[in-house]
Amino acid sequence: MTNVVQEAVERLEAEMVVSRIWAKDHTLWADSPTEISDRLGWLDITDAMRSEVGALTRFAHRVRDEGIRHIVLLGMGGSSLGTEVMRQCFGRRKGWPELVVLDSTLPAQIRRVSDSVDMGRTLFVVSSKSGTTAEPNLLYRYFRELVQEVGGDGGRFVTITDPGTPLEDLAKCEGFRKTFLNPPDVCGRYSVLSYFGLVPAALAGYDVPVILDSADEMRARCAAGVATHLNAGACLGATIASLAQSGHDKLTLFTSPTLDSFGLWAEQLIAESLGKDGLGIVPVASEPLGEASLYGNDRQFAYLKLAGEDSEADALAVELEQAGHPVIRHELDDLRALGGEFYRWQFAVATAAALIGVHPFNQPDVERAKILTRQALETSGSNTGVASPSSEDSLAGLLSSTKSGDYLAILAYMPQTPENDDALSRLRSKILRKYRVPTTLGYGPRYLHSTGQLHKGGPDSVTALMIVSPHGEDVEIPGENFTFGALADAQAAADLRVLKDAGRRTEYIKLGNQLSKSVDSLTRAL
Repeated sequence: MTNVVQEAVERLEAEMVVSRIWAKDHTLWADSPTEISDRLGWLDITDAMRSEVGALTRFAHRVRDEGIRHIVLLGMGGSSLGTEVMRQCFGRRKGWPELVVLDSTLPAQIRRVSDSVDMGRTLFVVSSKSGTTAEPNLLYRYFRELVQEVGGDGGRFVTITDPGTPLEDLAKCEGFRKTFLNPPDVCGRYSVLSYFGLVPAALAGYDVPVILDSADEMRARCAAGVATHLNAGACLGATIASLAQSGHDKLTLFTSPTLDSFGLWAEQLIAESLGKDGLGIVPVASEPLGEASLYGNDRQFAYLKLAGEDSEADALAVELEQAGHPVIRHELDDLRALGGEFYRWQFAVATAAALIGVHPFNQPDVERAKILTRQALETSGSNTGVASPSSEDSLAGLLSSTKSGDYLAILAYMPQTPENDDALSRLRSKILRKYRVPTTLGYGPRYLHSTGQLHKGGPDSVTALMIVSPHGEDVEIPGENFTFGALADAQAAADLRVLKDAGRRTEYIKLGNQLSKSVDSLTRAL
């Protein structure tokens, strides 16, 4: 891998990539400044957030001292995934409210949250950059009604959004307790170090100054004055881009146990930023580990390790290197370095986009699925289910059609539970061992705001398996003639149609009522 890194660094220097990033030169990525010149605020967002730490900390202490027990974040995609990583990495802090992230329209997932929190002692954070994202807005309506049933009002809600959005207006009209207006030059998937990530972090009692300190340390290591071969973010970006362009386009992320959720955030950053115009790097996160012999030569690996934490991934990293696979290693001294790792990967992906030749801040292939979802709900109300499912053995046929360099995207419209996670992991392991095919996993509708861009606009190496679960008891949406179950079905149907229209190889399977057993049945059918 030494030659690849050397060549990548030489290219960075020849094209003056780092200095042009810091100069916010849009021509590094595209001729037009549209969605670039106003999307580079993440480079120095820590300056703006540093000045807000005192007020944010005081607000978090007031909320805690009032006896709030849960903070429920209603978000989707970039506005919530960074928070989910921090929630899983940092856990619950003693004496502080428990942080819950809800980024699903599946009735079972919504009921699980509503049944587990005390509506009278919960603060809801409605998070949306545009203020028009359907999922958090509809979730707000649902929880607002539940809060009113126990005598609460808009004071149980805060919002994070850009200035001038409909969500800002809604917050004023309906008496939200507080509105955090994020700098508008930060796009959603680069927003974890802005209000979108730091407000819920502060409310959960996480050490926001330490997160910012870590990010600033990494920012200094990515600065324009740093020698190119020492630039932490640029070297990572140049390495993954150069490896991808030499055929290693499946960036497989694996971590020591505490950092396992980091891949959830990194895959949306990589997929949505780089997967377009028929190009891209395919992030493979949380894939069950195998032996080095199971992986093809289309792989590159990134191993993120927490110092002092034993992991079976240590041995795998050595085995992969000995087998000749490219392995990138980063070690975090402790969890306080997480903010820096967020910054490193953001800078790396922006760098990689410049070298690959794609626009990292737009998502041109996402809107059509949203339009079809709205049309389905407007024309058919609650009758929006996906039609004509395939049989269990169709998965084997789909996998048999794959060729070297392909991957399988599993699109799971089912509640995320430990049992379902385990069943899907067994399915992925079976596919890896039998077919040697890389798999990605996205829970719907979350993945629509994450890896969905890559599936539609990235390289034509994707095969897609959509699995949809029955809803059981549905959940009504106040003021609408459709339910959350109908919304989820419409989202699945719309995405399936867009994938097929794009010529992607797809199969759709409807699960039985016992979800994890149904997935295990798919595994056995292979």
